[in-house]
This record gives sequence, structure tokens and C-alpha cells, in this order.
Amino acid sequence: MTQYQQLPPSGDIHASKQRLQYCAQENLLKHAISTQLGGHGDGFQDLVKAHLILGKLCLDTGLILSINAHLWGSVFPLILYGSEQQKQSWLPALLSAELIGGHAITEPQTGSDINAIETRAISTEAGFVLNGHKRFITNTPIADVLLIYAKLEGKLSAFLVKQTDSGANFTNSPNVTGCSSATMGDIILQDCLIPLDRQLGKTGAGGMMIQSALELERAFIFAGITGIMQWQLEQVIQYSRNRQSNGTHLGANQAISHKIAEMKCRLETCLLWANECARLKGAGRRISLASAQAKLYSSEAFLQSSLDAAQIMGANGLIAENKMTTLVQDAMASRLFSGSSEILLLHCVVLGRGLIARYKSNDCYPADIAYNCTYYMYKTGVNYATS
Repeated sequence: MTQYQQLPPSGDIHASKQRLQYCAQENLLKHAISTQLGGHGDGFQDLVKAHLILGKLCLDTGLILSINAHLWGSVFPLILYGSEQQKQSWLPALLSAELIGGHAITEPQTGSDINAIETRAISTEAGFVLNGHKRFITNTPIADVLLIYAKLEGKLSAFLVKQTDSGANFTNSPNVTGCSSATMGDIILQDCLIPLDRQLGKTGAGGMMIQSALELERAFIFAGITGIMQWQLEQVIQYSRNRQSNGTHLGANQAISHKIAEMKCRLETCLLWANECARLKGAGRRISLASAQAKLYSSEAFLQSSLDAAQIMGANGLIAENKMTTLVQDAMASRLFSGSSEILLLHCVVLGRGLIARYKSNDCYPADIAYNCTYYMYKTGVNYATS
């Protein structure tokens, strides 16, 4: 990590790209991918361990967000839905970060409701023509290719769009507070023509592709952030030992020790969630419900622990070099990306009710039922939260 720390400061687009490419050089992007496809041939639990170490060493929430957008937004959709030719054409460059990717779902008037996506694709003899506008897309300013979700013949589908494609404009969003080293931007598509072999998956498969991508992203994005939470707790413990108050160390104060104990409990629970999702994926199970629960809990835990850390350190917590207030901003952002806390809570309610309604056999896994309920809702529009 010494070389990583010598990279230019975050906040610069080129620095953000260098950071991601450095992680690729250290083979961080190859976990949970078979050796046949250029990966390590290990599992999701190994991915969790690696990202945990990265988070604790780099303390860069924006980098973690950028890596996860790259992996779950482009690399794994290609692995899961790409043809052999597409895998051979795209995966080597994506795994080495010679090409940087991501996916584009959000639009100016569309967030979590993927059925309301307005971007359109038309099939012609020359290729697909795309028109639309995507907003707040992670990695846009540094991306070479993004997986764009658009409606083809009224069916949600996925297309690989390069930054150099005619009619594609990848822009840089205004500076944001929270995860600031993760570059974001808008994608404006005006009669953007792409070859026919750039469609990923079948026409109409877009909804399921989004579901599988978000399932993975929600499950594992907090593996790296939990590493940051480990560092955060260690800093607070060290500070409470060294800071003297009323003739003793600050940690002897019951109110302070309670906050530290709660931070420790949150940290361990976040670790348990990440490892449980990894275990389920390793067993070939669906994790729609587990990943939503993991992300919902972890983002709220990150915010509360960040607030507690800043509070315990008092005025010292406001010093920029101590990173505590920066982590508060990052934690606030974490409640929004990969599905807001409010949407995820509703998601858990919906899947939970579907689970109760359909759990009639001991040999049917709850996670599988949750996934099937989600699929049924996408196909029929029936909402278990209100029906």
C-alpha cells in the first residue's frame, strides 16, 4: 500500500483512474472468478477478506464504490450473461482495468423504479440506436465502457456502450460530498449507434440482470467499508485511552465505553452479514433478501458509528486529517447508493411477505423463494407490500 499512498490526491479524475488500475495490478479484481476466465478461481469469502483488507489500508470509500461499480456493473454481468465471444473480447481488459466499466440505471426522473426507465433502443440493419439520459452514474468520467439499460421493443435490455461511440457523451457531475474520490457523471445518448454484438443477454433480460447485479453489489460493497469501520474503531479506542478526563482516561467514562461497545457490535454484525452473503453465494443460493438486509443494516451502522466516532473525539474529530467528519459524509452517501435505506426496507418487507406466503416446503430455501417473489413482481406488477 506504500505505492498506493504515493498516488496523486483523490478528487482528481486521473487519480481516481490510477487508484482503480493499481488495485487491478494487485489482482484485487479477480476474486470469485474462475481461472478459465482469468480469475483466481477462489470464492466470495476470499473476495470479502481481500476487500476488508483494502478498506482498512486505503480508507477510501470512493475507491471502494468505484471498484464495486466496475465489478458488479460490468465484469459479473459479462460473466453471467455474456456470450463466449463477448467474454473473450471484454473480460481480459476489464479484469486488468485497461478498460474501466460500470452500469447505468438511474435517470433524471427514474431511480429505483426500473420499469420507468425512459432510455430507448431501436434495432436497425446498421446496429442499435440508443437515445436517453442517465444520471449520477459511478465511474462515468473515467469509464471506457458502461452497461446501459434501455428498452428495446418495450422490453428492458442491456447494451455495452463505449465512451468513444458516436452519439455517446459521458460527462462529469458537479463535485459531491461523500465518496468524493468516486467519479460520477451523466451519460447523454443522442442517436448513439452501436454494433449488434454489443447487446448483452437476451431482449427483455434487463430486469433480471439489474436484480442480479444489485444483489451482488449490496452484498459485498460493505466488505471494503467494514475494513474502514475497523480502522475507525481502532482510532477511537486509541484516542479514548490517551485522552485524559477527570484524572483518568476517557474510555473509563461509561457513556464513552458504551458508544465504543456499540461500535464494536455494529462492526461484527457487518462482518457477519458480508460473510453470510458470501457463504450463501458459495452454496449456489440466491441472496436477494440477504443482500438487501446486509446493505440496509451496514449503511445505517456505518453512519451511526461515524457519528459516534466524531462525537467521542470531540473537536479533534473535526480535524480533516483525522478523517472522522469525512467518514460521516461518506456514510451519509452510503445510505443512498445501491438502493436507498428506505427502498431497501420496503424491499425486505416485500420479500418477507412473499416468503411467508410461499414457504410451504422444508426443502425450498427462503432465499430462493425471495428471488422468485421478486421475479414474479417484475413480470406481473403485483406488489406484495400492498396486496
